[in-house]
Amino acid sequence: MDEERRGTWFGFGFCGFGQALGSGLGRQVHSPEPLRTPGGSLGVCRVSASWSYTAFVTRGGRVQLSGAAGGTADGCTDAWASEELLVLLRAGPGAGAELQAWAPGSAMRGDPLWSQAVQEAEHGPSRDETQAGLLPLLPCARAYVSPRPPFYRPLAPTLRARRLELGAEHALLLDAAGQVFSWGAGRHGQLGHGTLEAEPEPRLLEALQGLRMAEVAAGGWHSVCLSETGDIYIWGWNESGQLALPTKSLAEDGKTTAGEASGLEEDGSEVKRGSAGEDGAPAPFIAVQPFPALLDLSPGSEAVKVSCGSRHTAVLTRTGELYTWGWAVNTIQSHLSSSFKSETLQLLNNSSFSATPDNYRYTFCLSL
Repeated sequence: MDEERRGTWFGFGFCGFGQALGSGLGRQVHSPEPLRTPGGSLGVCRVSASWSYTAFVTRGGRVQLSGAAGGTADGCTDAWASEELLVLLRAGPGAGAELQAWAPGSAMRGDPLWSQAVQEAEHGPSRDETQAGLLPLLPCARAYVSPRPPFYRPLAPTLRARRLELGAEHALLLDAAGQVFSWGAGRHGQLGHGTLEAEPEPRLLEALQGLRMAEVAAGGWHSVCLSETGDIYIWGWNESGQLALPTKSLAEDGKTTAGEASGLEEDGSEVKRGSAGEDGAPAPFIAVQPFPALLDLSPGSEAVKVSCGSRHTAVLTRTGELYTWGWAVNTIQSHLSSSFKSETLQLLNNSSFSATPDNYRYTFCLSL
């Protein structure tokens, strides 16, 4: 990336462990704040956020951890953080690289839990410094890394993977033709096949056939993809409004509504009804959306990036507007109303951004 396009990283949400560089402990970040890097800019080009710590990758190849896990390592081209595992991709001899799996609390000292040499694909997906790294998809584009054994998981030779995202219990794959595959647990509708059944192997999303997708993102139990024409499709669990579909207010979470009922609509979505809405009729809300649903942003807004946290979603538009919605506990989306209407972060408006996939309660974005 050119020097003038390196930009500034911002973050917001729950920061109780000091997950953001220079943020301190026990903070709730209510609106986007620039990363405060001690001693000046570290040249951060990639960010991978887990629940209690974050891995920052610099252009000089250094990985620095911040939060409940700490430590630094040099000679790295990518990092992927999860609570179970920290995965590093380190430069190897020739065109190859070495994949290393570390316990997050190890500070990357001693020997890794597991390591393996990996090769670059001749025609694999290109790396872009304005994006998060390609992990958990490996450079060969023929395998991916999992936070649970077996760590190294090969993909079928027929799958020409371009992007791979892991949720809490499911996986999404975007292939070179713009098709989306999903597999894993499906009890929250996160696979998008219209059922709540699990899929042991990658299965094509038939509902999206004929539509070329440009981006995929996996939340804890929900999924999002973005078409080449800027349309957003979203499905899975809507417990916290992470689908931007009608849901109960979190203020009522845990309370029993008299007369509550549930059923399946014609499209397979699980719709529950409370006792009464404003007009006296039962107020519907969608708990599970097992098929991809087309989501509209504000008129004239064209989405170019999508990203998911465990129970929240972020979308970046071509004009630099960052929309977020979903779980507002711990001020992840403190600017949202209880009705979970998508809101625009005006502080970051009218700029260019790169939103990175964040796993839990903190969101990072890059202002270019």
